[in-house]
Amino acid sequence: MRCAITLSYNGAEFFGLQSQKNGEVTVVGTLEKALKKIKIDSKIVASGRTDKGVHATAQVCHIDLPPYWSDLEKLKFTLNKILPPSIHIKEVEQKDDSFHARYSAKRRVYRYIIKEAQSNPFEEKFISFMQDIDFKEIEQNIKLFLGEHDFRYFMKSGSDVKGTLRTIYKAFAYRYKGYIVLNFEANGFLRTQIRLMVAALLDLDKESIKELLACIKKHKLKPASGNGLYLAKVKY
Repeated sequence: MRCAITLSYNGAEFFGLQSQKNGEVTVVGTLEKALKKIKIDSKIVASGRTDKGVHATAQVCHIDLPPYWSDLEKLKFTLNKILPPSIHIKEVEQKDDSFHARYSAKRRVYRYIIKEAQSNPFEEKFISFMQDIDFKEIEQNIKLFLGEHDFRYFMKSGSDVKGTLRTIYKAFAYRYKGYIVLNFEANGFLRTQIRLMVAALLDLDKESIKELLACIKKHKLKPASGNGLYLAKVKY
C-alpha cells in the first residue's frame, strides 16, 4: 500500500533532508531507521530536498507499506514515539499506487522569516536576524519574481538539472507579529534558489534583480542563511 507521510522537522538538527554517504544525520536517514525498527524496509521518496539547517512544516514523502501495516493511525502514533522530537509525523494517508511525492506535486510553498533585530539564543536557529531593512523596497521588488523566468543565476553552482526555467505563481512580503515573512509559491525551485532570491532582495536594487532574471549580468550573491527558510506546503 502506497502512503503519503506529511511531516515537520527542525532542520537545525540535521545535515539536510537526503541521506549522506559520509554518515551525517539527515531527516530521511533518521526516518528510515525508525521505519526499520517496525519492520518497514521501504524507500522514502520526498517531494524535494531541503539543505542543511532548512526547516519544514509540511514536507511530504511517500513509502510503500507491507500488508501487515494497515492501521495508519497506529503507524503515525508509533513513529512519533520512536522518532526524536526534531521530527513530527503530522499525517499518514493512503494513496493510489501512481502517487509520487515529487513528480505528482504541482506547487511548492516556502516561507523565509526575518526579524529586524539583534540575534537572541532562543530564535537564532529558526529565523534570520538582520537590521536596517527597507521593507517597502522588498515588498515591491519581490513581485519581480512572478511569472516564468530562467533562474540559472539563482542556482547553486554545480547543480545537476535538466532545465532552469521555473514559474513563480505567488511572491509577496508581509509583516507578522514583529517578523518579516517572504512567501514564494512555484512549480518547483532550483537548489538554493530561494536563499539566493532572498539575498538579492536584501542586497540588490531593482535593476540588478532584473538583470539577473534576464540573465544579462551576474551579480555576486551570498545565499541568505538557511535558518529562516521553511518548506510550508506541497500542493498536489
